Amino acid sequence: MSCGAPPQTATLPANIDAGKEVVLTGVVRIGDQPASGAFVRLLDSTGEFTAEVVASEGGDFRFFAAPGTWTVRALHRSGNGQTEVTPDGPGIHQLEISVA
Repeated sequence: MSCGAPPQTATLPANIDAGKEVVLTGVVRIGDQPASGAFVRLLDSTGEFTAEVVASEGGDFRFFAAPGTWTVRALHRSGNGQTEVTPDGPGIHQLEISVA
């Protein structure tokens, strides 16, 4: 299944300046294993759906966002999990989501 999203990798594309962008990146795990194929959703501070990507084989995901409060939710056949992040400016904000 393809959602048209760019491939999710741990490294940023060469044309992205993390000093100018808010980058929410991380990995989805089931225990100590990556949760490949998990649907990772970005929700704004009101809980509204903003974006979705499919985690890579290594469980990696990435979103570009604005400063503010965000919920990152992972949905996987093995369970669900989420985390909240409040970036106040540009940079790489590293996240880990455990699904259960």
